[in-house]
Amino acid sequence: MKYAMLICTDEVAYDAMSPAEAEASTEAYMQFMAKFDTKLLGGERLRPTTEATCVRVRDGQLSTTDGPFVETKEQLGGFYLVDAADLDEAIEIASQIPSAAYGTIEVRPVWEM
Repeated sequence: MKYAMLICTDEVAYDAMSPAEAEASTEAYMQFMAKFDTKLLGGERLRPTTEATCVRVRDGQLSTTDGPFVETKEQLGGFYLVDAADLDEAIEIASQIPSAAYGTIEVRPVWEM
């Protein structure tokens, strides 16, 4: 079964990392991706929320706004799409995403069409 793993972290804390901390974070992700290479179907890091655009259509009218306006401590920073046997395996994989140590990984089954 396919699962989306939504990686939510504090963008401000990430931006405050030293170059050495950012390099260590990148290396931890590279190790994670190598370990689960056969399970990963895709994934990407997302640009910061300051570069996001929200799109809404209400009563047939399109409106766009810059960035999300939800007041949250953590923001969606990236995702993986994985192929796991079941939710237990998906949770095990998610627990090894480096950001799980300081953020939240939302594991959501994909509704295949």
